[in-house]
Amino acid sequence: MNILVTGANGQLGNEMRIIAEQSNDRYVFTDVNEVEGVETLYLDITDLEAVRRVVAEYNIDAVVNCAAYTNVDAAESNAQLAEKLNAEAPENLAKVMKESDGLLVQISTDYVFGKEPYNVPCKEEQKGTPTGVYGLTKLHGEQKIMAQGGKYVIIRTAWLYSEFGKNFCKTMMGLTATKPQLKVVFDQVGTPTYALDLAKAISVVLADYKDYMGSVDYPKYGIYHYSNEGVCSWYDFAKAIAEYSGTTGCNIQPCHSDEFPSRVKRPSYSVLDKTKIKETFGVKVPYWTDSLRVCIANLKK
Repeated sequence: MNILVTGANGQLGNEMRIIAEQSNDRYVFTDVNEVEGVETLYLDITDLEAVRRVVAEYNIDAVVNCAAYTNVDAAESNAQLAEKLNAEAPENLAKVMKESDGLLVQISTDYVFGKEPYNVPCKEEQKGTPTGVYGLTKLHGEQKIMAQGGKYVIIRTAWLYSEFGKNFCKTMMGLTATKPQLKVVFDQVGTPTYALDLAKAISVVLADYKDYMGSVDYPKYGIYHYSNEGVCSWYDFAKAIAEYSGTTGCNIQPCHSDEFPSRVKRPSYSVLDKTKIKETFGVKVPYWTDSLRVCIANLKK
């Protein structure tokens, strides 16, 4: 199977590179940003004709879209760009994959929720209630993909971290090692997701799809949720990062969200129910602290 990965130099894209090393499938990694020493094909997914050319040239069977505009705060003043990258670009991918009878795996977000006061894990069929531009544009992306009527698997995830790029885990490792005291919000609750675990789940979906290639329909299309197991606040997450990285000299204090004014109201509760992806694909989901230990151990090597 020929698999195209967009946004290949981001957190999840880099983890997909690790998956590819252990796969018999052919992976083509694309991005608009080049990284020295990393083989990357330039592809602007906002350019429909460019997507068509690459999909045809490499005979692509499935696309994993890891590309997105993910700066939640900056999206508030860059709504047009966020819409282009988070909604129009996935629509391009969905169009081309429908034309070529392939699968699109789209990565979405827990930020499609948030306006309503939830206290039980969010299910896939729950109505999207985003509170900011980022979540709204990602929801639009989902809707545009579904409207194309092709084969798709949309995976909503949350609180992504890894050994690559900028993320909360790496930031907290640095801050707790250098600051005597930190305040971290405790009134936003969700679940961290180790990007490598998500990449493994995507590989399970791709392997499953391979069995259906050439058939008219893919019966397992739809929206799924994936994060690690368990629940915590950002404060709990920060405390665990400090403990596992051995930077326990920093006094981490819980605080309310309103102590850090933001243009975006982030979801206060966005725990994702993962029952569907586990039952449909047999995906195994590690507990969040177990995966965090693995990532930190890798970062400390």
